[in-house]
Amino acid sequence: MSNCAEGLTTKQNILQATLDLIKTEGADQVTLRKITAAANVNLALVNYHFGSKDNLINEALKMLLTTFQENFSVLDDTSLPPKDRLKAFLLQYVDSVLQYPGLLHEVLGKGRITFESRQDFTDFMKTTGFSKITSVLEEITGESNSDILFIMMMQINAAVLFPLVLARQIKQLENRPGKEIVERQIDILFDHYFAKYESCR
Repeated sequence: MSNCAEGLTTKQNILQATLDLIKTEGADQVTLRKITAAANVNLALVNYHFGSKDNLINEALKMLLTTFQENFSVLDDTSLPPKDRLKAFLLQYVDSVLQYPGLLHEVLGKGRITFESRQDFTDFMKTTGFSKITSVLEEITGESNSDILFIMMMQINAAVLFPLVLARQIKQLENRPGKEIVERQIDILFDHYFAKYESCR
């Protein structure tokens, strides 16, 4: 019954179909019936490769969160000026959120599903992710107070991500922010937010 896309194994095909459904419908709306139809496989194959729907969703979300984590690597690219690194990171992060709009909701623990990789991602953010962002902010501003740097990080993330969250909540909102609009928002934000530091350095 399986009709795998060229080059994909049955397991990869099921996983890709699940990722596509998460992208279009959100993780909490994915059902086994939808997965088997999208992957063109029977339920026995899903159970054979993943054991259960929960295991399959967990594996799919783990892949997505790994991609989110990989977005942080641009912050280590010291060949770029720190503001360019921060902008590149934010654009990559926004791109992931735009592709999988429900994932941010799930990562924040506001969704209706529980998945093992959420804690892994939370641990990554606490141990690595936040420090990478605050280190770049320290380069940009010269600020060394860790509390202030953390607040700055939260403010910048909120300013960039809030319009995306708002657009998802207000389904009928016209002109939902796309990548180009977000890039313009980031440029305006940086121009105003970091102006004080540029005049002092």
